[in-house]
Amino acid sequence: MKFIYRVFGSFLLILLTTATIAAQNKISGTVVDQEGESLPGANVYIKGTAIGTVTDKQGGFELALPSQNFTLKITFVGFKPFTKSFSVREGGLNLGKIALQAGDAALSEVEVIASRSTAESPFTFAELDKKEIKKNLGSRDLPNVLNISPSVYSTNQGGGAGDSRINIRGFDQRNVAVMINGVPVNDMENGWVYWSNWDGLGDAASSIQVQRGISPVNLSVPSVGGTINIVTDPAAQSQSVSLRQEVGSWNFAKTTLQYNTGLIDDKYAISANVVRKTGDGFYNGLFTDAWAYYVGASFKAGENDKLELHAVGAPQRHGQNLYQQNIARYSHEYARSLDDYDQGALQQYREAGRHFNQNYNGINPSYTGRQYFEMYRQYEEDRYDNSFLMERENFYHKPQINLNWYHTFSPNVSWSNVFYWSGGKGGGTGTYGDVNTDYSFQGMGLRQWNAEIAENSNNIDPTYDTDLNRSTGIMRNSVNQQRTYGVISKLFIQPSDELTYQIGVDGRYASIDHWREVRDLLGGDYFVYDGNDFDQTDDDFMKGIGEKIAYNNTNQVSWLGGYAQVEYDTELLTLFGMGGYTVVSYDYTDYFALDPETGEALNLQTDALPGFQLKGGASYQLTEDLNIYANGGYISRNPIFDYAINDGAGVVYDDIKNEKVTTAELGASYYMGNKFGLTANAYYTLWDDRTITQNVRRQNGDDDFIFIGGLAQRHTGIELSGSYQPNDKVKLSFGGSLGDWVFTDNVQATYTTYVNGSPRDTALNLYIKDLKVGDAPQNQLFATASVEPISGFTLQADFRYYTKFYSAFDPISRTDETDVDANGNATQSWQVPNYGLVDLHAFYNVPVKSGDYSLRLFAHVFNLFNEEYIQDATDNSRFNSFDGNHTADDAAAFFGLPRNFNAGLEIRF
Repeated sequence: MKFIYRVFGSFLLILLTTATIAAQNKISGTVVDQEGESLPGANVYIKGTAIGTVTDKQGGFELALPSQNFTLKITFVGFKPFTKSFSVREGGLNLGKIALQAGDAALSEVEVIASRSTAESPFTFAELDKKEIKKNLGSRDLPNVLNISPSVYSTNQGGGAGDSRINIRGFDQRNVAVMINGVPVNDMENGWVYWSNWDGLGDAASSIQVQRGISPVNLSVPSVGGTINIVTDPAAQSQSVSLRQEVGSWNFAKTTLQYNTGLIDDKYAISANVVRKTGDGFYNGLFTDAWAYYVGASFKAGENDKLELHAVGAPQRHGQNLYQQNIARYSHEYARSLDDYDQGALQQYREAGRHFNQNYNGINPSYTGRQYFEMYRQYEEDRYDNSFLMERENFYHKPQINLNWYHTFSPNVSWSNVFYWSGGKGGGTGTYGDVNTDYSFQGMGLRQWNAEIAENSNNIDPTYDTDLNRSTGIMRNSVNQQRTYGVISKLFIQPSDELTYQIGVDGRYASIDHWREVRDLLGGDYFVYDGNDFDQTDDDFMKGIGEKIAYNNTNQVSWLGGYAQVEYDTELLTLFGMGGYTVVSYDYTDYFALDPETGEALNLQTDALPGFQLKGGASYQLTEDLNIYANGGYISRNPIFDYAINDGAGVVYDDIKNEKVTTAELGASYYMGNKFGLTANAYYTLWDDRTITQNVRRQNGDDDFIFIGGLAQRHTGIELSGSYQPNDKVKLSFGGSLGDWVFTDNVQATYTTYVNGSPRDTALNLYIKDLKVGDAPQNQLFATASVEPISGFTLQADFRYYTKFYSAFDPISRTDETDVDANGNATQSWQVPNYGLVDLHAFYNVPVKSGDYSLRLFAHVFNLFNEEYIQDATDNSRFNSFDGNHTADDAAAFFGLPRNFNAGLEIRF
C-alpha cells in the first residue's frame, strides 16, 4: 500500500509542476459528414500533444497552436480519421468544412489506455457506439446487447436483474476480460463478473468493443475467450440535458436523467447520469429495487496534461432465481414435444408453470420478524414484501473511481496513468440450519416458511435458555466486503510515424472480507453456532440478528505485472508484438480457526506465483478494399485465488500449476466503398493443464485436497460478419459462426488417501475425450435489418438462430465407465433443441418547432413471436435428473423469457 501511495503522490507532484506551453496562433473549421451534415462531438486535436477539443452543435471547432508547424487529427465514431499537416503564419488559419469518410475512427486517450482495436489492428473485434447501444439494449443487462456478434452468447439465466452471464468462443466470463475505462473488473478471487454491480453502464457508455480471442489488451490478466472493453468518455459528449422515462413488462419502470456540459473553454467537460429502476420480473419474486450513477469529468490542466475522473456505481437489491428445474416442472407440453424425454418423468415432476421459482414462497403476513443486512450501513428492517419471503436475494453496492492522467513529454513521448479504487459491500441470502422444506411431488422443494416459524416460535432448549426459543433453521446473509487499489501506468514512445513502443506496469491490491451472519431468526430468539474456536461458553454459541456464523475470513490479493509492446504501422503493413510477466500472491486469515502454534487466527500464505504472456500479430492491406491479418499467442496464466487456496477448508493447495493457453487466428476484411463490408476469420485455441481438485484424507486423519491436472479443451471455429447499406434509408447486417469445442483427452490419475489410518491408492478416471464443451451454442446465425420508411422513423428487426448447443456438465462427474461405448466414445451431454428469436426495435424523432429541445419515442419487443425455448441447461442434474441417461428428462434448465416489451420517451435539451 505504501508503494501505491508513493507512486500516486509522485505522479501528482509531477503533474502540479508541469509547465504549460503558450499558444500564439489559432486554427478553426467545421467537421461534417459526406452529405454535409455537421458532426457535433468529433474529437479534434494536435498530434503528439494534449491540445484538443470537441466540435460544437454545428460541428465547429477552434484550437490554439503551440507552433507554426503541426499535424491536425480529427476522429469521430463510425468515420475514418482525418490527419493532415499544416504550416501556419501569424494570424491563424480557417480550414472551412472538413468532410469525414465513413469507416473506423482513431482512438481517444481513454481508448488507448484501454487497449482498443482499430481497423488496422491484427485482431478480431466488433464495436457498438452509443447510438447502437441505445437502439438495441432496451434496459436489459449490458451483455445482452452483444448477442448480435459471432461466437457471443449471453442470457439472463434465471431472470434476476443483473444475473446475466456471457460466453465468448465457448469460454465463460471467468475467462473473458471485462474492462471499464481500461480497468479490469473481473472478481479477483474467482474471475466472475457480477453485472448487477454495473447496471448504469448501458446508459453511460460511449462505446463497447468486443475483442474476440487474445486481443491487444496488455494488462496482467490476459483474455482467453475475449475482452469486453467499455468506455465512458465525458469529452466525447456534446452539451445536453436529457430525461428518459421507460416502462416495460412485469411492472418495469426506469427513469434516467443525464447531463453533459460538452467541452467548456477547451478545458472542462462533465458528464453525469442517475438512474432509478424498479420492477417485479417474470419469475415469482424477482423484484428489483435499484439505483445507478455515473460521473465523468475531463480537465486539461495544461497544453501537455489532461485529467479524467470516472465514478460509477449501482446500489441495488433484487430477488433471484438460482435453481434450474427439470423441463417438466415448467411445461409438461414442452417436455412431451421432445423425442428424448422419458414420459415417465412427467409423473415425478409436477408442472408449476413458466413463472416457477424454487427460491420463492408465500408467508403469513402476520409474521413481523425483522431482517438484517449491510450495504451503505447496517440495516434491520421489514421484508421487501410481507406476503412472500425470498430464499435467495442479492444486495450490493460496488462503486469504482478512476483518476486518469495523460501527460505529453514531447511530440514523440507520452504517458498514460490510471489510479483506481473499488469498494464493495453487500452479499446474498440463503438458509442455514434445518429449514422445513417439502421435497414431495406437490411440494417441489419449496421452503415451508410458516411451518419453520411455528416450530422456532415454540422451541425452548433448556441447555441454553429456559425463556428464549431456539431457531433450528434461519435465514443468513453471505457477506462480501472488499477494497481494491490499483495503478496502471503506460509509457508511449514514438521515434517515427511508423514505430511505437510501449512499456507498462499493472499493480493492484485487494482485501476481501467474507462472513455469514444471521439475517432472520424465523420466529426464534437465537441460533446456536459452535464452530468458532474462539467461542467458549453457551452464551457465546447463542447468535442473534447480525452476528457472524459459518465462516469469517479475509482474503488478500497482491498483484504486480509489467509488459513491453511494439507496433510498426505503415500505410500497408501493421506489426504487433507484446510480452508480459506477472507475479501474484495470496493471503488468507480465518478468524474462526485457532492456530495452535501462535494462539492467533489461522493465517495461510502462498509463495509468489509467476505467469507470463506472449502474443503478436500482423495485418496487411492487399488492396484499397482488402485487408488480411493474423495473430497468435501463448499464455501461462497465474492461478486465481480459488485455484491457490481453499478458503472453505482453510488449506493451501500443493503443487499449484499454471493453466496454458495457445491460440492462433487468421482473418480478412473487405470493404467496397461505404456500402458493403465483410470480415471473415478462423481461430484455434488450446486450453491445457486445466486442473480439478479432489478430496483426500491425510495420514493424521485431516481432510485435504489435491490438484489433478491434464484437462485440455480445444476450441476452433470460423466467424463471419458483414453489412450492406444500399442507401441512407436501409441497412442490413449479418453474420454467424461455426464452432467445434471439445475436450481432447481422457484423464487418468492415481492418488493416495488414508482410510482408517491406512494408505489406499485410488484411481480417478475421467471419460471426457471428444465430449463437446457445453454451456453455449457452438453454431449461430444472426441478421439485422433497419429501414427508415419516413423521415425520423426507424424500424429494426434482429434475428438470431442457435444450433449445436450442448448442456453444461462438470468433467469430474464423468467417472462412470458405462457412459463409454465399445469404441471408447463417451456419451455426449444432452443437446438443447435449436431455437431462433426475433426482436423488434422502433424509434421516432418527433418533429418539434423549437430548436431548443428534441423528443424521441422508442419501443422494443423482445422474443416477438413468443417462442418457447431453453437458453441454459445442465446435463444429468444432481437434483433434477430422472434416470441419469444424459437425455432431456435428466437435464435441469432455464427457459428463455416469453415475449416482453420496453418502451418510453426521451427529451433532450
